[in-house]
Amino acid sequence: MYDMYHVLEPEVAGGLGPRTVMGASTHPPVVSKLHYQLDGWLGDELLESFPCFVVTENMRTLIETCEPTGCSFDVVELSVSEQFMELYGNRIIPNFWWLKINGKAGHDDFGISNQNELVVSERVVRIMREAQLDNCDIDEYQN
Repeated sequence: MYDMYHVLEPEVAGGLGPRTVMGASTHPPVVSKLHYQLDGWLGDELLESFPCFVVTENMRTLIETCEPTGCSFDVVELSVSEQFMELYGNRIIPNFWWLKINGKAGHDDFGISNQNELVVSERVVRIMREAQLDNCDIDEYQN
């Protein structure tokens, strides 16, 4: 068992689209339907738009190989903005999945810190590094 955890600050390649359904009565807000709209994308396979994370099909497959605790996957509606079309019109976009975090930071493989940061165990980060994470800041988690 690994005791080391990392804070991941993923690429923000867009934002919550207009068809996202969330309750704003809590912080962070609770999202029940996720629509992620790409405005620009540097190619990372883990993306963020507070309070949600999305991953490519490839990243999901990698993560699932280690049977992690503290996360599940759900459908995400993905769209592209006019800005994205102007910048990357012909870019092929892989399938993405909503990475839902429900674990405890520093205990489960996936968790959210008190500062609303994504916290991931060392064993899972090692596997995630097999995918593209060039624009994701990864630092040691100080519990």
